[in-house]
This record gives sequence, C-alpha cells and structure tokens, in this order.
Amino acid sequence: MKVSKLKKFDAAEHLRTPEARAEYLSIVLADGDPAEVRDALNVVARAQGMSEVAKAAGVTREGLYKTLGAGGNPEFATIMRVIGAMGIRLSAQAANAKPKKRAVA
Repeated sequence: MKVSKLKKFDAAEHLRTPEARAEYLSIVLADGDPAEVRDALNVVARAQGMSEVAKAAGVTREGLYKTLGAGGNPEFATIMRVIGAMGIRLSAQAANAKPKKRAVA
C-alpha cells in the first residue's frame, strides 16, 4: 500500500472573506495570548496578500514577514497599522460579558 504525503494545513487558504478573517482574529484575541495574536495576524495577512497589507500599513513586505514571524515582537502601533490595513476594526467588551454565538463562515 502506497502512503501519500499529507499537505500541511494552512488556515490562510480558508480565510477567503473579510468577515472570515475578522472572525478568526476575534476568536484568537479572546484567548489573549500575544504570540497567538501575532501568529493570527500573520495568517490573516497571508490570506489577504502580504504585499497588499504591507503597502497599506506603510511597511515593507519583508519587514511585515519579520514582524509577524515566530521571533517577531511588533510594537502596538505597528499592530494597529497592520489591522487597519487589513480593513479590520478592533472593539472591546466587558470580560464578564457572555460571548455572542459566532457562526464561522
């Protein structure tokens, strides 16, 4: 029996709409882990197009890869520019508020 190689899962391939990308970031932000948020921003940027996001954020493509990569530690101002470039807006909710039921697109 021949065993074929499995393709590595890449969430960026499945975040095709702005709503799906925003929902994905919302779920990750709710957990509050900074490294996961950075990784999620990387996934969303790749899903949308790294070059497009970098240009809109006013950074180089290479700089964005480095900032959102595994060793990156972006400043909050950079994160806000990247999120804005993605066409996403952050919002806040009380920590003790019941989360809204979410439908994943």
